[in-house]
Formats: sequence, structure tokens, C-alpha cells
Amino acid sequence: MKVYKNVSELVTLKDAHKKDGRRLNPEDLSIIENGAIAFDQDKILWVGETKNLPQEYESFEAQDFTGKTLIPELVDSHTHIVFGGNRSKEYLMRLNGADYQEIAKAGGGILHTMAKTNESSMQELYDLAIQRIQRLNSFGIGTIEIKSGYGLNIDKERELSILIDDLKKHFFPKIQIKNTYMAAHAVPQKYKSSSDYLDQEVIPLLKELASMGIIDAVDIFFERGYFDHTDTENLFNVCDELEIPFKLHADEFYDNKGALLGAHRNALSCDHLLCTDIDGIKALAKSNTVANLLPGTGLFLGKPQANARAFLDQGVKVAIGSDYNPGSCHFDNLLLIASIAAPIYKMNVAELVSAITLNASHALGIKDQGALIKGLRPRFTVFDCPTLAEVFYNWGKNFTLPC
Repeated sequence: MKVYKNVSELVTLKDAHKKDGRRLNPEDLSIIENGAIAFDQDKILWVGETKNLPQEYESFEAQDFTGKTLIPELVDSHTHIVFGGNRSKEYLMRLNGADYQEIAKAGGGILHTMAKTNESSMQELYDLAIQRIQRLNSFGIGTIEIKSGYGLNIDKERELSILIDDLKKHFFPKIQIKNTYMAAHAVPQKYKSSSDYLDQEVIPLLKELASMGIIDAVDIFFERGYFDHTDTENLFNVCDELEIPFKLHADEFYDNKGALLGAHRNALSCDHLLCTDIDGIKALAKSNTVANLLPGTGLFLGKPQANARAFLDQGVKVAIGSDYNPGSCHFDNLLLIASIAAPIYKMNVAELVSAITLNASHALGIKDQGALIKGLRPRFTVFDCPTLAEVFYNWGKNFTLPC
């Protein structure tokens, strides 16, 4: 049992939590100056001003946080960090004007990552993932979603899902990992159709992994040329049978009504949403499905950003993830990318903080963290600076302290 005392700014998100992360105003940060928080291993016991700390907590192990800022734990709700190979040459080709087809002809694209991932041993992939996770954690990210999806055959996808489960066990409880099954990431060339691949590999392996109890969620790339509406509905039906939550990459290249589908099926999140129209936005606003925006991808590829303000103004619950991956966003600092995106998205500070804490937790189906209030789990990020303003003002400066 511990007490953190004299926290210069204790950012509780109490009011943001009451509002379910929607229609937030700056004051919904619910900041306590010179604050204190008492907690045990499982839950927060008390939050308030240090001068009002109840006597019953005076005997707890105490730590002085003068000059420090404490916020709910940063959550990266969308990553693809288990992969082999390197696509740096492809990035330079893109800067020099090459399009997707030219890059593919030169041996780049997702098929390159698939080949390199299949060539890599499990130990090689595991060691690379350990390094990447430790780097993410150094930025204050304590909860990380990791997707499979670069094996694209039943044997390798099985290995990747088991590897992610091994990573989860290795880092628990310091770092919390959510294991998302995304064998439906692309269609291997040997299959005539997406439905054939889904029926012959994706769904049978999902059932096998579900019986092992290691999958936290399922994702699918719902996009033209990848997986269509029927494929997505069929996969979601299997998830319902297996009682596994699901999400989808939606409306990235075109408005395929992915947001409408995700909201209708009560998906955990719809991710990307660059092309979602007003009907999809309104559907999300009426649902519990989180709009998980990925600004790093647009910046990395030089593409337009999602219309975040439209989602926020309609009352959608908005999160921000890094989309850390080898091809379209080789970037792992969620706090920096969210800080850069905030003025582009026209977000206020409560919307920004909630997008990488409270709402990002909900995008992963985690409802017992994301705010510093009594009864929730004690997962937080600590910054070695006296105000939240310093964190977002100093782009790229890492104030994170271990806690």
C-alpha cells in the first residue's frame, strides 16, 4: 500500500470519466494541485489534496512527488510491433514520388514484411519485440495493444499469437499487453478470394486460439481489395459465438461504411476513419464503439487526416493510437504524435489527454482504468515536471519517470 504526496498536478480525469470521455471541456481534466493518491495493488483508495489525506493512510509507504505531474497511464491502443525486416528504402522511395504499385514491384509493401516475418525465428521476433516494448514504455506507455497479422499463414499466425501471449506474461504487471488476432490483415496470393482465406485459415485458427484462452480481441482490415462487408460480418459472427470482442480497420481509403458496421455490431473500436461520412460519425456517437484515430499514419504517408473535430462535436468517444508498424507508420512515441496531432485535430487538452488514457483504455475494452478515481486500478504515468502544460509544450522531450 502506497501514498504519493505533494503531487504538483494530479490530473484525475474525474469529470471526463463521468462524461464517458465525450464532449469534453478543458476543465474536465479535474486537476488537483498539491494532490495525493492512496492505493493498494488492486485499486485506488483515495484521491484529494495532500492536506486532506485521511489519517488511515498516513501509515502507508509514502513518496514525495513535489514538482511532478501524475496522469492516468498512457495507453497505445493500436500497434503492429511484432514483425521482421526493415522497409526504410521503401520510405525513401515514397518520398521520391513512388506509388504503392511501384513499391510493390520493387519488392516492398506488406508482402515484404510477411516474407521477412516468416523468415525470422520466434526468438528473433521475440527479442525485437522486447526492445520495442521497452522503448514504448520509456515514453510512459504502460498498456499496449499488439496485433498479429504479418504471418498470413496458419502456422506463422499461430506462432505470432502465442509469441504475443508470451510477451504479455513476460511484462506483466509492469506493462499490460492486449493480444489482438489479426490474421485478416491481407489476403495471401495463393487464395482466389478473401472468403477462401477467411474460411480456410483465419476462422479455424481463431477457434483454435480461442480454446487456448490467449486472444483478447479480433481485428480485420475492412477495405476494398482486402476484406469486404460479408467477410467482416462472418468473422464478427464467429467472434460472437466465441465471446471474443472485435474491432476493425475502417474507412481508411474509402468510405466503406465501416464505422456504421462497427457501431451496429458494437465493436470495441473502429480505427483510421479517414473517409468516414456524417452517417458513420453519428452512428458512432450513439454507440459505445470508440473512434480510434491514427494521426501518425497520415503524417508518415503524407495523406489527409481524419476529421477529428466532426467526431468530437457529435459526441463520439475518440482515442488516438500510434499505429506503430514497419510500413505506414514506423513511429513509436504516442505522446509526441498525439501532441503534434492535437492542433491539427483542433482538440482541447481534456480531449487530448483522454484520447491517450481514458478513451484509449475503452478502445481495448478496459473499463477499470483511465482515470484517477477511487475504485479504479492504480495505473498511472508520472512526469518529472510541475505541470501538464510542460509535457505538451516541449514536443519530443521525455519527462517520464518510472513508477
